[in-house]
Amino acid sequence: MKLAMVFYRHHLTRENFLYARQLGCTHLVIHLVDYFHREKDPVTGNNQPVGDADGWGVTRNRDVWSYEELRDIRKSIEDEGLVLEAIENFDPGFWYDVLLDGPKKAEQMEGLKQLIRNIGRAGIPIMGYNFSLAGVASRISGPFARGGAESVGVDGCDSLPLPRGMVWNMFYDPEAPKEVNSDTQITSEELWKRFAWFLEELLPVAEESSVKMAAHPDDPPFATLRGTPRLVWRPELYQRLLDLKKSHSNTLELCVGTLAEMNGCNFYDAIESYAKQNAIGYIHLRNVEGQVPRYRETFIDEGDIDIYRVLKILRRNDFRGAVIPDHSPLVSSPAPWHVGMAYALGYIKAMMQRVEKDCRD
Repeated sequence: MKLAMVFYRHHLTRENFLYARQLGCTHLVIHLVDYFHREKDPVTGNNQPVGDADGWGVTRNRDVWSYEELRDIRKSIEDEGLVLEAIENFDPGFWYDVLLDGPKKAEQMEGLKQLIRNIGRAGIPIMGYNFSLAGVASRISGPFARGGAESVGVDGCDSLPLPRGMVWNMFYDPEAPKEVNSDTQITSEELWKRFAWFLEELLPVAEESSVKMAAHPDDPPFATLRGTPRLVWRPELYQRLLDLKKSHSNTLELCVGTLAEMNGCNFYDAIESYAKQNAIGYIHLRNVEGQVPRYRETFIDEGDIDIYRVLKILRRNDFRGAVIPDHSPLVSSPAPWHVGMAYALGYIKAMMQRVEKDCRD
């Protein structure tokens, strides 16, 4: 297993690369979508965006990330002794009509195909994504973690319908009429039909480009959110995703925290099943307390998840991919996000070392 860290676009600096190396990371997973941007009010926060009725801001991005941009980002990371393992999430501006089955879906699919070719040419092995209309919503933040540290939680499902011009938490058309988007008022089977087309079109290009597509489950894992169906809100639906198109490029961006939030889920058995199939692209690892409709994200060493047990399952099944702490509570300090992530990384590294020792003994 590889110890890795996740960085948002504004984190991609030499100082942060050195920070990751100093904490023992060998690999990085990066977000290039600018979730923190607000038109005329740029936000450069570090913690995960929670979102509200207005989502995570506006994207005017229409052109997929070029080979040259991806090459230069990879080089800047490698210059500091790290490896770029994955990019996480397509910009909504690249593919809103793929999600909505809109008039530009064929054109946007061609853009996604070019993006996957660019990623493969740049030598980046994994593209993480979330096939979701509403994305991440319903979350709140507060002093939920130990010592009153700020963390994230959920207290029920947001049923406020998505407006026109928004998909996956961001406005791709902020000038659209302020009315409910009927293209999101669909059945679960219609969403799966759209997803099957997405895989059918994109997986052959991913295979040719030696890129793994890694799907994230729906977080929070409600059956519906903001009036839209969800694709993967139960562990058996993750398996349905894998079975839909058997391919070494059809893999999972396995979020352990999201699995633990699912009602009635034996997530240890689920992780074992996915690992045995060699179907995991990389791992999101955090701890949580509770399940939908109410849960709280905790420090990595508290909560309901036995982190050692998770890592032992992965090791037993010869998982060799990256493990990242996707979220962490903010620690009271001059650098709350950095300190919180450092704590999580140190704990995960110690558990990895313990697992390796136990497997050798």
